[in-house]
Amino acid sequence: MNKLYLVPTPIGNLEDMTFRAVRILKEVDFILAEDTRTTGILLKHYGIETRMISHHKFNEHNSVTRIVSRIKAGETFALVSDAGTPAISDPGYLLVNRCIQSGITVECLPGASALIPAVAVAGLPNDRFCFEGFLPQKKGRQKKLLSLQDEPRTIVFYESPHRLIKTLEQISEFIGGERKAAVCREISKIHEEIKRETINELKKWYSEHPPKGEIVLVVEGKTN
Repeated sequence: MNKLYLVPTPIGNLEDMTFRAVRILKEVDFILAEDTRTTGILLKHYGIETRMISHHKFNEHNSVTRIVSRIKAGETFALVSDAGTPAISDPGYLLVNRCIQSGITVECLPGASALIPAVAVAGLPNDRFCFEGFLPQKKGRQKKLLSLQDEPRTIVFYESPHRLIKTLEQISEFIGGERKAAVCREISKIHEEIKRETINELKKWYSEHPPKGEIVLVVEGKTN
């Protein structure tokens, strides 16, 4: 089969792995892993002995052509990221795009993602929302936030704990400190925390209580 599987992996709780995902990872010839050490823990837990190949943002440009050639020759590959669904704010787009161009079937299994649980639990309108992923770390950050000032839909960001306060400060400055928001931290893990306040209140709280872990920030869109 000329096929690439995109296989979501748990974002915290290992029980969030699906039966189908385990089966596919056992059946493919190779697993492309963002970090083989992280994925190795998951594979050991489920008794998966499939060989892994390192595939991450620092080597994907060099390895894509080789992987596509091997799939076309009849090998099957599964792509996983460290957590969640591959290619969503993680490496994968380049490989998926090249496979499609080469006539290779790409199949994505449904499964774990930090995005949807955060949108569902934030308590903000979720019939329509826009996902912005990670903000630019330096250049273009202010421009991006300014472009979202009049966005009426709920806005969703991924953020790291050491940049959260800076992000809240800039959202307060460029979008509005009184916007309702939710910081969804460590979703599905032991120390999961959902804090719902205004941007200014969240900024104050996390300045006094430095956050840890993976964070999804959900921000209210412009109302009127």
